[in-house]
Amino acid sequence: MSLRPKRIALLGFLLSSFFATGAPPNIVFILADDLGYGDIACYNPTSKIPTANIDRLAAEGMRFTDAHSPSTVCTPTRYSLMTGRMAFRTGFRGVFTGVGGPCMIEEKRLTLPGMLQKQGYATAMFGKWHIGMSFFDKEGQRITNGGVKGVKAVDYSRPIPDSPIHRGFDHFYGTVCCPTTDWLYAYVDGDRIPVPPTRIVDKKSLPKHPYSNDNRAGMIASNYDLEEVDLVFLKKSQQFLKTHVMEKPNQPFFLFHSMQAVHLPSFPADQFKGKTKSGPHGDFIFEMDWIVGELMKTLQSLGVADNTIVMFGSDNGPEVPTVIAMRRDHHHDGARPWRGVKRDQWEGGHRTPFVVRWPGKIKAGSTSDQITSLTDIFATCAAIAGAELPNDAAEDSYDLLPVLEGTQGDRQVRPYLLQQTMSLAMSVRRGKWKYLDHKGSGGSNYSRDGEWGMKQYAIPDNAPDAPGQLYNLAQDPGETTNLSAVHPRVVARLKALLEESKKAGRSAPTR
Repeated sequence: MSLRPKRIALLGFLLSSFFATGAPPNIVFILADDLGYGDIACYNPTSKIPTANIDRLAAEGMRFTDAHSPSTVCTPTRYSLMTGRMAFRTGFRGVFTGVGGPCMIEEKRLTLPGMLQKQGYATAMFGKWHIGMSFFDKEGQRITNGGVKGVKAVDYSRPIPDSPIHRGFDHFYGTVCCPTTDWLYAYVDGDRIPVPPTRIVDKKSLPKHPYSNDNRAGMIASNYDLEEVDLVFLKKSQQFLKTHVMEKPNQPFFLFHSMQAVHLPSFPADQFKGKTKSGPHGDFIFEMDWIVGELMKTLQSLGVADNTIVMFGSDNGPEVPTVIAMRRDHHHDGARPWRGVKRDQWEGGHRTPFVVRWPGKIKAGSTSDQITSLTDIFATCAAIAGAELPNDAAEDSYDLLPVLEGTQGDRQVRPYLLQQTMSLAMSVRRGKWKYLDHKGSGGSNYSRDGEWGMKQYAIPDNAPDAPGQLYNLAQDPGETTNLSAVHPRVVARLKALLEESKKAGRSAPTR
């Protein structure tokens, strides 16, 4: 008879006894990619895709209805999550590709995992990084070309000096940029690529459907299967959890599980193909939800689920081709009920699912309309871990712990919210008022016609001469009527607040 179940039961008992003394909880943050507010059943009653595991997280924890990614695209959002600081403050525009770098996070900047390390946590990340890494050629020169030319020039015997293990993580296994949409298809283990890419990916062998056209003809390693990426990340996270709990049961851990799903191309693994009636992208969302369930099963089997805070979010809204095809082919709207999609400053570009489960602390089945940002994870985790933050860290992060514990009431934690696009176009939200300091979406092209153009979803501009946009989200959540000419004083106040925040270098109060 195997002793494994008894060993796990004993570990569970020991851990329960240990955590009863008031030791800090474990923290798991699961980040989906390009997952829209309307892609999850508990956020969208008309969703065509079953998401039983995320729905269960919400039923056992708290669902936020006014949560936002700091940016409308991935690189700046991930920087902000790891630093608690808005990425526009760095001056960096766009997103990284290939072996582009260096890392956006300065070497001396305190990061979320670095802060938790200081509090005694073991820290691990598995999945997509996309905040920049430095690679070098055979002469030792840093590569600046972010395309396939740069990938071909890399000397893979040289270590990466600014990988996640140099920014606060004890362990890392994942990808430099987008796992299936990049010029480099290879895994980074720590600060090296043990199996370098050797050939250009054969796109002829890949699935053909409306959701499969987003991967570049980059270089691929022999151990890299574009349809198995998320399963590789899952196995790495599960392995870390099992090893850590068995070997260091008294040390809390922070796991950042950063998925490829559901970024285009939609390449669900074989076991998920046809699992929904919503095509390949529906199957990919189903796989993403299954992975959440498998991580929860692992925590439960190890006896640590009840003392682990599990947070689930997305880095921005749903992608343009995804939304068009899913609306047309499957009557599923990943942006519902908001205007806009990925890259847009309108709500659909950055209002995203955010669910937190913490048994014994968070009331099961609760919802919160607190205005929140993923930048707030930093200060919240600091409060949970008992860390005091210096003023030169987490400059745009607010502590959500009182919200999670149910002691905040109706008072808003955040006095206002900043948002940015990849071009550094800005918006500011205060209560019901939202001001976009630019014309148009700030991202997607709504003048583009045709089958894959967003013109079909364009809303007539009622104030074409206005330099910015003002919306009353309480009365007009769809952002259909620009009120900037009607309420010039509101515009002036919000624009002044935005400029003040830029100048001050922070939106959170000094500590």
